[in-house]
Amino acid sequence: MTASLPRAPARAQSFSVVLAIELWERFGFYGMQGILLLYMVQRLGFGDKQANLLWGTFAAITYAAPAVGGWLGDAVLGSRRTMLMGGIVLTLGYALLGFDFGGQMALFAALSVIALGNGLFKANAANLVRRIYEGDDAKIDVAFTIYYMSINVGSTFSLLLTPWLQQRFGWGPPFFVCSAGLAFGVLSYLLFRSRLQHIGSAPDFEPVAWGRMGAVIGAMVVAGAVLLAVLGSPSLGRGCVWLAAIVTLGIWIYLYAKAEEAFRPGLRLAYLLIVQTMLYFIFYQQMVTSLTLFALRDVSSQFTLFGHTLFSMSAGQFQALNPLWIMAASPVLSWVYSTIEKRGWNFPIAEKFIAGFALVALAFLIWWWSAATSTTLVSPWVMFWAYGALSVGELLISALGLAVVARYVPANVGAFMMGSYCVSNGVAMYLGSIMANYAAIGEGVAATDLVTTLHAYAGLFRILFFTAVICTLLFVICLPFTRKWDAQHRAAQEQSEA
Repeated sequence: MTASLPRAPARAQSFSVVLAIELWERFGFYGMQGILLLYMVQRLGFGDKQANLLWGTFAAITYAAPAVGGWLGDAVLGSRRTMLMGGIVLTLGYALLGFDFGGQMALFAALSVIALGNGLFKANAANLVRRIYEGDDAKIDVAFTIYYMSINVGSTFSLLLTPWLQQRFGWGPPFFVCSAGLAFGVLSYLLFRSRLQHIGSAPDFEPVAWGRMGAVIGAMVVAGAVLLAVLGSPSLGRGCVWLAAIVTLGIWIYLYAKAEEAFRPGLRLAYLLIVQTMLYFIFYQQMVTSLTLFALRDVSSQFTLFGHTLFSMSAGQFQALNPLWIMAASPVLSWVYSTIEKRGWNFPIAEKFIAGFALVALAFLIWWWSAATSTTLVSPWVMFWAYGALSVGELLISALGLAVVARYVPANVGAFMMGSYCVSNGVAMYLGSIMANYAAIGEGVAATDLVTTLHAYAGLFRILFFTAVICTLLFVICLPFTRKWDAQHRAAQEQSEA
């Protein structure tokens, strides 16, 4: 629900408020992500397989939770209130990690709180952006690309900062910095939330229902206990991931069956493109798992040029190359999209996805080649250029995944579909962790054994390269269907507006 369609300046002000709290939320999440796998391996003594699968389970839960959070925002508390509650819960979760109790149960408890907070926050922040620019397809694409670029400002700083803090002050302080960032984001939102008073879902425009609020908080306590058990049991975690996938698929089928005929072509296209985005996240998950461990064991930390050392990066900091490339490429892509729109040319989202997957294939070709041909530490410039290809591919796929939901899904189920989009990504990230275990180093192998570790990572990167090539070809085959459904969706929109 939007009280009235705001003019451009009011839209920009509303957008800036959501953007600011999202920036700080990403600061906290990516700051944690930069060191969490290393925390498991180096601080808690986890093996590669255990650490990869725990991260995969946590990622799946974290990305699946917004499906429930989206429903709460749509129908129970309101998108604005649910997003704010999520920011407060995330602040608490990162603080729990900061205490560094050093035990597995303490880790599971903190991760459970973070997953709950992300569930409340993520779908509703994206849905607010969708509502700000509702009905303007060109602005939606540009807005979500800028949104994607701007939140990477927060992730860049935190991915560079938290590994540096960890190396100098230990494991606790960087997690507390993540918590402090969220606290600042929540405070900023509270100061400027009046700019969003005309934007939100139906419950946002009604008085707070304290009975509902109490029920939600009680349900969160129960859900936290369940998540604690899930994270502590790999088999239970795996079962929950597949259950979430099956339930989401069932709801997609139900929504399609109940949708009016005019909405069905758009839903078909949305489903197909969401599945394509899901496949991308299998590759994306390697940044946190296999690529971080590859950087730890087999990549030189010193960036040199003509024999002179320019700077160095630790294993966790290499992940910052992703948001750095995204910030560099986002303005260029936004300009390209706007220019294409002005000239009346057509560059559909489905074709952007194909270009994105071709770049993903290029990235893993670079990593495969470097690991297969090296006998010493790999040059960090390999990471720089491969991350560049992977990140531009991400902008063409994942950044526009949110725009797919905003453009093709009926407004009355918008937040839920934002959430189910996250569920599919969570399932994919769990699959990505399973893939990462193809390069898991066994307990009997020294982490400094370059011959063994390079061979293991080369094998994984080869599999990922060929998988990306196959995905690209399949998406090309699907192009006639996507063009047809997009044309039908546009025709239905024009007819409804006439």
